[in-house]
Amino acid sequence: MISKHHKMMSRYLLAALGGIALGAMAVPAQAFTVDIANGAEPGSLDPQKTSGVWETRITRALFERLVTYAADGSLVPGLAEHWEISDDGKQYTFHLRDAEWSDGEPITADDAVFALRRVLEPAIANQNANLYYPIVNARAINAGEKSPDTLGVEAVDAHTLRIRLTQPTAWFLQALAMTEASPLPEHVLANADDGWVESGNTVSSGAFTLSQWPPQSRIVVTRNPHYYDADQVSVDEAVFYPIDDANAALNRFRTGEMDIAYSSVPSSRFAWARENLGDALRVGPLTAEYFYMFNLHDGQPLADRRVREALNLAVRRDVITDQILGQGQTPSFWYVPRNTPNAPRGDLDFADMTMDERMARAKALMQEAGYGPDHPLRLRLNYNTLEDHKKIAVAVAAMWKPLGVEVELINSEAAVHYATIREGNFEVARYGMVATINDPFDFLNAYADSGSASRSSGYHDAEYDALVVKSTRELDPQKRRQLMTQAQQRLLDDYALLPLYDYVSVHLVSPAIQGWEINPMDVHPLRYLQESEQ
Repeated sequence: MISKHHKMMSRYLLAALGGIALGAMAVPAQAFTVDIANGAEPGSLDPQKTSGVWETRITRALFERLVTYAADGSLVPGLAEHWEISDDGKQYTFHLRDAEWSDGEPITADDAVFALRRVLEPAIANQNANLYYPIVNARAINAGEKSPDTLGVEAVDAHTLRIRLTQPTAWFLQALAMTEASPLPEHVLANADDGWVESGNTVSSGAFTLSQWPPQSRIVVTRNPHYYDADQVSVDEAVFYPIDDANAALNRFRTGEMDIAYSSVPSSRFAWARENLGDALRVGPLTAEYFYMFNLHDGQPLADRRVREALNLAVRRDVITDQILGQGQTPSFWYVPRNTPNAPRGDLDFADMTMDERMARAKALMQEAGYGPDHPLRLRLNYNTLEDHKKIAVAVAAMWKPLGVEVELINSEAAVHYATIREGNFEVARYGMVATINDPFDFLNAYADSGSASRSSGYHDAEYDALVVKSTRELDPQKRRQLMTQAQQRLLDDYALLPLYDYVSVHLVSPAIQGWEINPMDVHPLRYLQESEQ
């Protein structure tokens, strides 16, 4: 039987179809099921091995953190009922509530210690491991120089966790709200391989458990009766579909097959959606940056700063945001999104030049570097599957053509695309960095020593690294912003990347659902969703 919720979606039926497409599996009468177009197939659901927002939407439902998110994106107690921070800001003491894993075993402080040690193990290769470097010995453990048991975390007793930092860190609680920091079931993982995150094997702590995961089909999660706040969870079942075609997601939302579409709305259909879908179209600010990553390793054509500057000069960002997309994105001449709290200032130095001046300088730089129409620079530009990514890539290739640049466009699905970037097997690659913590450090640190973007791109600058580290230690907001501005300007002056725009979030949410709130972190926990009274 279809749920009451699906019946309430009938307003979106296409007359020609004459009915609602049923979900992937039968559910009890009146069960509250939410069908979600999630964007891509996860590469993993191990919370310490994920890399994309389409994965963390699911792991956030499966694994609760010590500190978690409210519906509006603010931080609230999770597995920890409360905590204290020492006067010097270098010691955190968390008091865990009585809670159980989905197999009925108690969740203890030892599980939190186990997880924080594991996320720093070099073999795990967690892309955000450096966010935990403030913990005593964390950096050395991640570098393989010290044993995980030297990490500055301890279980004082079954319900008390103590974490010692090397320095005060303003954003540390936000790092603990990430799924990478979720306590993990040591009693399961001690003798498990990657199979522990398969349907039927996963032991979870969150509001949901993993029920089904047939590859490239769907991921089904069901309400976890062992969750500490299970009585307040309304959703009985959520089904995540790996739909990376935004047109398909929009069409399936219109027919009522999907209740939420995170695959965005293609720019070609945005005006129609705004006119016809009313409150179902949710557009809001998003702390995220769309840019092209350059491979700067020795021997690569973009190891030449002159070429990187020329490519930046030639791109008309306003054409991309206003004419190609038209959804409210902001053309970006910076790296850290401007809506990030305490965002640094600074711009690419040509931001105020006319387009004619920019193109003249770009051509001169390319000629100096030995390239031009008679000696073209041949570049591979990788992007992941999405109509708008392709449109932008085609437009950028056309903008580079007058410089004597010939572009080969390479498309792949998201998991393959990001694996290619991590392996450094690219020349130019489309990248979307969505904040994991709502702080400029999240972006700046990615290009610092050991950061994910630094490893992939080969960018290294000791002065930049020192400024980022110094900004982390500085608690005065104005002084900290000055340090971060200096750091960002060095990155921009090196033309280490090609920023394109600050994102907005564009999603579709059925009016039959309550509890889904727009917020800059784009965090929408399933546990808060409810059926509208209509």
